[in-house]
Amino acid sequence: MPPSAPEGTLSDGKTPQIVVCSCEKTFTPDLAAMAAGLGVAEGSIVACSNLCGGEQDRLARLAGGARSLVLACRQEEATLRGVLEDAGYSGSQTYLDIRNAGGWSTEAAAAGPKMAALLAGALLEPPALPFVTLESQGVTLVYGTDATAIDVARRLADTLDVTVILRSPKDVAPPTKREFPIARGRIRQASGHLGAFQLVVDDFALSLASSRAALAFGDPRDQARSTCDLIIDVTGDRPLFSADDLRDGYLRADPRDPVGLDRLVSRARDLVGTFDKPKYITFDSGLCAHSRSTITGCTRCIEICPTGAISPAGDHVAIDPQICAGCGGCASVCPTGAASYALPATDYVLKKVRTMLRAYDQAGGRDAVLLFHDADHGEPMIDALARFGDGLPARVIPLALNEVTQLDLAEVAGSFAYGAAAIAVLTQAKPKHDITPLVRLGETLSALLPALGHAPEAFAVLGTDDPDALLAGLRALPAGSKAGKASFLPLGAKRPLTMLALREWHAVAPEQPAIVPLAKGAGFGKVEVDAEGCTLCLSCVSTCPVDALSANPDRPELRFQEDLCVQCGLCQATCPEKVISLVPQLDFTRINAAPVSLKQEEPYPCDKCGKLFGTRSTIEKIKTKLGGKHWMFSGPNADRLKLIGYCDDCRIETATLQGFDPYAGPERPRVRTTEDYFRTHPEDEEKS
Repeated sequence: MPPSAPEGTLSDGKTPQIVVCSCEKTFTPDLAAMAAGLGVAEGSIVACSNLCGGEQDRLARLAGGARSLVLACRQEEATLRGVLEDAGYSGSQTYLDIRNAGGWSTEAAAAGPKMAALLAGALLEPPALPFVTLESQGVTLVYGTDATAIDVARRLADTLDVTVILRSPKDVAPPTKREFPIARGRIRQASGHLGAFQLVVDDFALSLASSRAALAFGDPRDQARSTCDLIIDVTGDRPLFSADDLRDGYLRADPRDPVGLDRLVSRARDLVGTFDKPKYITFDSGLCAHSRSTITGCTRCIEICPTGAISPAGDHVAIDPQICAGCGGCASVCPTGAASYALPATDYVLKKVRTMLRAYDQAGGRDAVLLFHDADHGEPMIDALARFGDGLPARVIPLALNEVTQLDLAEVAGSFAYGAAAIAVLTQAKPKHDITPLVRLGETLSALLPALGHAPEAFAVLGTDDPDALLAGLRALPAGSKAGKASFLPLGAKRPLTMLALREWHAVAPEQPAIVPLAKGAGFGKVEVDAEGCTLCLSCVSTCPVDALSANPDRPELRFQEDLCVQCGLCQATCPEKVISLVPQLDFTRINAAPVSLKQEEPYPCDKCGKLFGTRSTIEKIKTKLGGKHWMFSGPNADRLKLIGYCDDCRIETATLQGFDPYAGPERPRVRTTEDYFRTHPEDEEKS
């Protein structure tokens, strides 16, 4: 360990100044473990007990000589930012929680390595995030069935441009003053997003100005089309969109719920202007294995998307970033890496896992458990467990993701490779997003974990809203893993990174089988070809979207590279001989290995010039099938059978010199007319 440095500085002069607060001495931060995990002098980490109160002046002094600050306090972040602002501090500020995550726990005395891991993760600079822009002018449709819709519209009319459509209204009294249009209609189709909704309305008719006791309407028409920026649905019926709570600009409330209506009105008033929305998914259409030549292959992302943001677009899919709700399911199940999560990307998540587990290990930690959670649900659960329960176990390291459904195999395999003894994923009891991606990930891991010598329970999805149930689930996770620890750098695109993480995990795993069978749809496997039936037409090569199947440019041969195959099934669907089958598996010996030959034959030498072309079996089969059986190669044309044994150049040259017309068939029988009949049957002509 380097010698102690003066308070307020770190040994290299560039590392951010770390300040750890014990929250009025309610826990004891293990400075020695933190320093060991970070590889700095213990004296370079500043400890305090009341940073938000009596030690504010001390914080201002520390900030004076630091380019950036890492403050181990999240609860009082607003107060601390105010102190630094008053002190004129202009450097970067990072806030993290070690109190709830480790200090307020019955195992706090052993939580030093975890605190080191949390600090190490906080020191990583987060990547820049892409955004898309949504613009709303406030053009609003209020869709209802009765006077509730009119009342909601009246409350919004001063800030929004409102129109009301009533579905099958009955005896709705007209307003005394017409402040906005009121119409009758039934929305047949709705699509779009905040600032760009498109509607198709049947039975559409405007209300009449002469409406007296009840609203009357003009002549109706179907398939009326309109656009708006916001849709407020108070019909109390089925929503217009799937995953309606994730559709920006679509607000829905039960018309019988006054509190819900008040909340809806308040939210609607704020949805005018320009909004930046994260672009959650990075998509590379060139890697997409959706289809080729109108034959559908991979549809995993379309099946998993809860909002309908993904749709077919020719050979690939299209992802609408304005509709995407950011669940990350498409990135989790995408086998090629065409869809990858950007908030943050897989390589950054793995880099953070690597950094945290290395610090945990260096600080003396053992049997680490990674707890992946989101901020909306995970942080309140951890807070409640710290305040009212036993707190997180010392070996459990929480790591927040934007959405837990973004978790993919690369991140899990890399975590085990870096030394995690177990991984837990915290979800709500009734998750906001469909957790099918996690279920599919669990199915793959249920095969990999026992095969590689880990307990099957080493990966767990804990769906609960009860902090005590969360604690029980975490305590049940296995410990004492005999796995080693990899140190690879997580670099590269998603698919290569996944294969790298799997290879590194296999290299340090307690058991190292060569092949692990997987369930269908896992995205890994091999292609088997019935060599007897294969004609080496190579149609499978032309349709393979990931180049797992390839041809030998020098001889008739079909080759296969297993670590590229995503089991999309396009080759199987395209094969005219139907001799291709898929075998889902993970062959660790084939990661980054050279392609293997599935079928090869001797080329056929041209009978005239000797040039190699085609395959011997194919040429001989064609000669056998056509010789003496087809008019082009039988009778007086029997000599032409030798053309089949010629290469393209010799065939054209010979046919041209012989004056061969490929469109000229044998003479067709003469059409027999009535005159021909009477010529052979004169008696019938006399009768006629």
